[in-house]
Amino acid sequence: QVQLVESGGGLVQAGGSLRLSCAASGRTSTNNVMGWFRQAPGKEREFVAGIRRNGGDTNYADWVKGRFTISRDNAKNTVYLQMNSLKPEDTAVYYCAGRWRFSIATSTDEYDYWGQGTRVTISS
Repeated sequence: QVQLVESGGGLVQAGGSLRLSCAASGRTSTNNVMGWFRQAPGKEREFVAGIRRNGGDTNYADWVKGRFTISRDNAKNTVYLQMNSLKPEDTAVYYCAGRWRFSIATSTDEYDYWGQGTRVTISS
């Protein structure tokens, strides 16, 4: 099993930045792909970004448009999401997820492990 714990959420003004972290423990060797998803109130959980173990292969949702950057530090078993130019519509609970398969999936049912989420609130 793998345990994922997110941190770094909070309240920031529009235009600001946040860096989310997700620390993995347990059988981390099975976390070949890590992803970030988010869920706004009343909406479905949606894909934000994903990264393979090598760190060089990434995928982003189209709406990210260069504002967010995903990265990972395998030595620390941690994945990050740097979020810049934040907008009120980015307000959501952000979840970290992991999967043992090697391709970067964008749907929630293709991930094997999930964290509890960290809340991000952007004020206008």
